[in-house]
Amino acid sequence: EEVENVDIHFEPVVKLQDVEVKTHEEDETPIFKMRSKLFRFDMENKEWKERGTGDVKLLEHKESGKVRLLMRRDKTLKVCANHYITEDMVLSPNVGSDRSWVWNVAADLVEDEAERQMLAIRFGSSDKANEFKEAFEKARNTNKALAAGEQPEKKAETKAEEKAEDKAEAKTDDKAEEKAAEEPKEEEKKD
Repeated sequence: EEVENVDIHFEPVVKLQDVEVKTHEEDETPIFKMRSKLFRFDMENKEWKERGTGDVKLLEHKESGKVRLLMRRDKTLKVCANHYITEDMVLSPNVGSDRSWVWNVAADLVEDEAERQMLAIRFGSSDKANEFKEAFEKARNTNKALAAGEQPEKKAETKAEEKAEDKAEAKTDDKAEEKAAEEPKEEEKKD
């Protein structure tokens, strides 16, 4: 029996062009990202309904400095939470769980519609939930300061960098002063 080695090639009927997809996250820097599950409270049926599982992100706009919460579902990447963190948003513990938080949103922009929602978010552990709360509170304070026309509190990394620069400048100044003090002594010795 003879087996033929046939190289079959079919040309595509339609040629597809590469499409640039915009996520609208291009002008933002992620300051927090963690896997979680999001729920919304259905007022009609008085029950919690799952909105999706995925990575919750706090994104800081590069120009305005405002921080928003964005969460997309795994695989489909469909938005399940999208809102700015305002000063009236307060995280309260969910009854019976140390790893979830509940808060009210005046305008959650999901599917291009602003809706008033009560949201709950659950994490894998209480440590992760507390990390989220710290980042959420910090973002709320940042947005509150921006709304009041103040400069938000600088990031810890930026503060540390500034301290290091100040120390380096101080050392340089000290060395320059020592050198200046030594120069007249050397001139006195020559005379």
